[in-house]
Amino acid sequence: MKILFLSAWILSFIQLTILSQNKIEIRVISKLPQDQKVFIAGNKTELGNWNPDKISLNKINDSTWSKMFDFKIGETIEFKFTKGSWDEEALNESCKISGNIVHKVSNDTTLVFRITHWGNSRLKLTGQITGIVRYHKNFEGRRVLPRDIVVWLPPSYDSLPDKYYPVLYMQDGQNVFDPLTSSFGIDWQIDETADSLIKSNSIQEIIVVGIYNTTKRGTEYRNTELGSAYSNFIVEELKPFIDKNYRTIPDRNNTAIGGSSGGGLISFILIWEHSDVFSKAACLSPVFKINNIDYVAPLRNYLGSKKNIKIYIDNGGLGLEELLQPGIDDMLTTLKEKGFVEDSDLLYFKDATAEHNESAWAKRVYRFLKFMFPNK
Repeated sequence: MKILFLSAWILSFIQLTILSQNKIEIRVISKLPQDQKVFIAGNKTELGNWNPDKISLNKINDSTWSKMFDFKIGETIEFKFTKGSWDEEALNESCKISGNIVHKVSNDTTLVFRITHWGNSRLKLTGQITGIVRYHKNFEGRRVLPRDIVVWLPPSYDSLPDKYYPVLYMQDGQNVFDPLTSSFGIDWQIDETADSLIKSNSIQEIIVVGIYNTTKRGTEYRNTELGSAYSNFIVEELKPFIDKNYRTIPDRNNTAIGGSSGGGLISFILIWEHSDVFSKAACLSPVFKINNIDYVAPLRNYLGSKKNIKIYIDNGGLGLEELLQPGIDDMLTTLKEKGFVEDSDLLYFKDATAEHNESAWAKRVYRFLKFMFPNK
């Protein structure tokens, strides 16, 4: 059995053994109190969809926890370990939070780490939001789970009651404005960035609608039956509600969609399949083509006229970002073959030093805001 030793910046001891072509045993060894539970949180339903207290490992002895999982050969899994919350996750040797552990299922493998520190190295969060937000709790839709909706209003919204605004709809809404609600305690800071760009006259004033994800995120954010239901929910139920209750400019030219990772994929799907509703999309670190996901093929097979839309695509270069690169390259090539012109109706940016996380995406927010909502 092949043994790989990962770099020393992850001081954890995890034994991850593929026992057959699709079985992975994950073990964690760490000195903890006798009644302590250990959880795994990752990017698959089997890994809890990043819920820090959903998937517990089975205790073997006072310092060992283990659990068996089934994954397909070729799948890429990402995960971390916690003691039940993001305030108690595995830290590196410097007592800092590390990036996700990324593993592509291929053959019998043992990955060895040692967890010596647990906790939260982030600054204490205050949940401060720049500007005014309004919440619509447990917003219901047909054939999708209820979810919270958060609406950020531009600086002049209350003082200019006769003014109407373009709208940007964002996936993973809990991660958009508030570190207290963000999955990993770091938000996109769209509120601060948009506020600054608006006040410097760099972009138009806009309304930003954050759509919270659910436990079905992995299926909703893809070209699946549930993904189609989710898209219809946004187009047929959420957008009409926002247009009715807020002073929006509802036409397609003033309506945009955006997201990252799977959220970048579903945002692309929405603008491609509903270009009568959306004219602009921001797709950060999008999962266009990897494993059993492929949304490049539908574009290659598209024989219609060139769509009148603007698309922003970006990505990083480390960890999962590197695995997503071939699919992004294929999508960019295909879009150009369909008539899209870079720096005109297609803008691509790559930060080779960036990882696949909210902190990296927050640094690139200004790029797509200036591309989609330039101050005319």
